Amino acid sequence: MSSKISGQVSPQPCPHILDFRSRNGSKPFRALQDCIRVKAPGGRAAIRREPSEVPRCGTCEESSRPRLYACVACAAVFCHAPPLHSHASSHALSIPGHEIAVDVDRAELFCCACRDQVYDRDFDAAVVLAQTITATATTSTSGSTGMQCNIAGSQPENLRKRRRVDYRPWAPDSREHAIIGNHSMPLNDTTNASSISSTELPWGLRGLNNLGNTCFMNSVLQALLHTPPLRNYFLSDRHNRYYCQQKNGALNGTKNSRLCLACDMDAMFSAVFSGDRTPYSPAKFLYSWWQHAANLASYEQQDAHEFFISMLDGIHEKVEKDKRKSQSPGSGDCCIAHRVFSGILRSDVMCMACGFTSTTYDPCVDISLDLEPNQGGSGKSSSTKSHNSCNVEADFVGSSQNCGISTLKGCLERFTRAEKLGSDQKFFCQKCQVRQESLKQMSIRKLPLVSCFHIKRFEHSSIRKMPRKVDRYLQFPFSLDMAPYLSSSILRSRFGNRIFPFDADEQDASNDLSSEFELFAVVTHSGRLDAGHYVTYLRLSNQWYKCDDAWITRVNENIVRAAQGYMMFYVQKMLYYKASEKQAASGYDVQR
Repeated sequence: MSSKISGQVSPQPCPHILDFRSRNGSKPFRALQDCIRVKAPGGRAAIRREPSEVPRCGTCEESSRPRLYACVACAAVFCHAPPLHSHASSHALSIPGHEIAVDVDRAELFCCACRDQVYDRDFDAAVVLAQTITATATTSTSGSTGMQCNIAGSQPENLRKRRRVDYRPWAPDSREHAIIGNHSMPLNDTTNASSISSTELPWGLRGLNNLGNTCFMNSVLQALLHTPPLRNYFLSDRHNRYYCQQKNGALNGTKNSRLCLACDMDAMFSAVFSGDRTPYSPAKFLYSWWQHAANLASYEQQDAHEFFISMLDGIHEKVEKDKRKSQSPGSGDCCIAHRVFSGILRSDVMCMACGFTSTTYDPCVDISLDLEPNQGGSGKSSSTKSHNSCNVEADFVGSSQNCGISTLKGCLERFTRAEKLGSDQKFFCQKCQVRQESLKQMSIRKLPLVSCFHIKRFEHSSIRKMPRKVDRYLQFPFSLDMAPYLSSSILRSRFGNRIFPFDADEQDASNDLSSEFELFAVVTHSGRLDAGHYVTYLRLSNQWYKCDDAWITRVNENIVRAAQGYMMFYVQKMLYYKASEKQAASGYDVQR
């Protein structure tokens, strides 16, 4: 049976919380108010009897488990670490009436019998009030770090938004209708048939609903859903989720069954490319990702790049377990994630005394780049460029030599430029048999099918002693030649035509066809470090579209060039044009 709240149907509440409230009322929750601690400013609430207390499981004495829960009835702390064990559930089953506990690190109620989070209005009101009082006290007194919530009465204004709120439908007023009509063009709008017809819409272009601060996930998923080799793999049924679930016992509900991110990706590809234009809710995928990355399982804003790496790692981990053998990600043959995104970086460390060079190779699924410095740099031709600040929003097409803006090519040149290591980073030279000063140079030995460039916009400020965001503009080309950054080109520029210290297969990476790339997706971040928003721009059939969660709009390429790029996705040019001609599925086999 379901109940209605604010006109919306809500699921039946947990029977254990109802039984607990009928026997104890709200007294145990009121007792917890004195233990609610909030880390300022505006941080997450936690449960601590003393601010410096380190909770430990009463059974295994561990304090580093994924989840620690304090029993509301007896205040005993137990861990919950599925699928290994759950001392919290064991405690609840052994003593009737002790099923309800509270997460000591998140201040969220949990039913140890149902093994799921539960909701209580009185308890949540106390937590929200504690956070609000702490935020208010922080703005008035900068030295305040946290306050206990033991004040009753009406809730203050400007409460911080939380995920457990009653649903209230939104309808635009006349002013908002005008703004929407002037600045957006829904793809399924029949009134604009003259400008956008259903036959002209790119296949698979569908919005993704925001499930609560999940724009970081939606932005990356939109890029992956339209990555040509990845799309071809899933749409050609190379990973059949029904067969995979049956193979792992998921359909029969066995205990050994485990979640598979690739299966959820397969389901998402089927839904997005079904022809349905209504926004899709990737709730199942979000739940599976939470199981893989338990430390990031919350409705708080996360980093899009961190999600990208974690998701690829989850797909790779599942495939390795199924194959029961370890394969090197650098080979690019272990799973579809690495077949598409995996490349190899080469690192050369040269002794400045004798010239001996130590070479190492590392697999990578993306390349993280530092923005070029604002002021005059050193080395090569970039030292002649002007790095004065300028208003790039007003004139984003200005020359980088004139206004000092960063360029993606400049960042790549800086990444592959030889740098002298400091005196505290001397390496042991095998030829000199002593530690010597050295030069280090990075290059790309093997290019992936899809290159992902991550721009380091979040850094730690040495002046303010806190994280900050770098808002400087970055110019990025729509077509990119990666040949100058390959190991063969770097070594040739270093040694000329007289010496070729290549490995036997080093020159394979310098193929002209595989070094040219086309931009097809840009993930942008706007706003502050702690309260920003992610949006993706997709290039489909040489037309750009803005994917802002559930909203999809067509935009001019100048809008994309002016965007604050955070992650750029480039695909090999031959794959991009085959995808544009709708021949990629038959023209290229990602399992070559």
